[in-house]
This record gives sequence, structure tokens and C-alpha cells, in this order.
Amino acid sequence: MDKRNDILIKLDNYNPESLEEQGSKILMLDFIENNKDCFMRENLEGHVTASSWIVNPDRTKVCLVHHKKLKRWVQAGGHCDGEFRTKLVAQKELEEETGLKTAELVSDKLFDVDAHVIPEHKGVPEHIHYDVRFLFEADENEKPVISDESNDVQWFTLEEAAKLGLDESVLRMLEKTYTIQ
Repeated sequence: MDKRNDILIKLDNYNPESLEEQGSKILMLDFIENNKDCFMRENLEGHVTASSWIVNPDRTKVCLVHHKKLKRWVQAGGHCDGEFRTKLVAQKELEEETGLKTAELVSDKLFDVDAHVIPEHKGVPEHIHYDVRFLFEADENEKPVISDESNDVQWFTLEEAAKLGLDESVLRMLEKTYTIQ
């Protein structure tokens, strides 16, 4: 069995809500189909990453991480490092980066997709992260824990989050939060 089948099926079944997402989906399908090592960080062209969009049960708050390297608020997530079960990667990164124990996966379906350039850093050349994002729900009364990779991790109301200077793809997920069923 090809380890890429699961993510290719998820991407095939995913219906992008914007032109940006449609472009990312096309790039991701092409990259994954043509790179057997797509889950490996050692692929310096790029690699699949997995993230978690964490909301509270009534969808009025989101938990974000202030990333040390990126110096901005983002969703929890990270490298697959060879693991092809991307929802497990998203869950692991959520736990490592936020310390939240109550978080549960809402759906096996993708919540968002984004292909974005990562600048050169400490000798690692510029490359692309092909990020698949899953929706998680957690109790906003559980206090998040700051990891070594972060400056901060906090729950924000959707309105507060909108004022944080988020990048376009994070804003897109924030907008989707208003319409989650």
C-alpha cells in the first residue's frame, strides 16, 4: 500500500472555499503524487505538514500559538517526519504545542489546506510546506501550556483573533469558524 493514498483521497474529496485554497490543493496533489518522500523533512523542495485549528465547543474562541521562529500567531502544527497519518500528526503537534488534553478531532475531513513558502533558516534552504489542517474542539477553560517552540499560547475570541495581524491563511480559517456546523 502506498502511504500517500490516504492524504490523496482526503485532498481529492476536499472542496476548497477560495481560489487560494484551490491553488494550494492543486499544488499539493501534484507534489504528493510526484514525491514518494513527501512526508519527510529531508525533502528540501518541500514536505507535507499537518496542523490543528482548535475551537471551543460553541465556536466563539480559538487557541493560537505565538511561534518563536515565525514571530507571529499561528495554529498549532508541524512536520510529519515520515508519519503519513496526518490527523495523528496534527493531534501530536496540538498536544506538544498547547498542552491541551481535552482536544478532540471534530472530523476526519480536511478543514483547510495551504501551500506556503518557508524562508531559509539556519542552513535549511527555502522550501514549501504543504499544510493540511484538521478541526479540533477543546474546552476553553483548560489553560494551554507554552512549549519550547512558542513565545505564548492563548485562547482568543474570534473578534480578538481578527485583530492580531494574522496571515491570510489563518484569517481564512478564522472566517470559516463563523460558519462551522
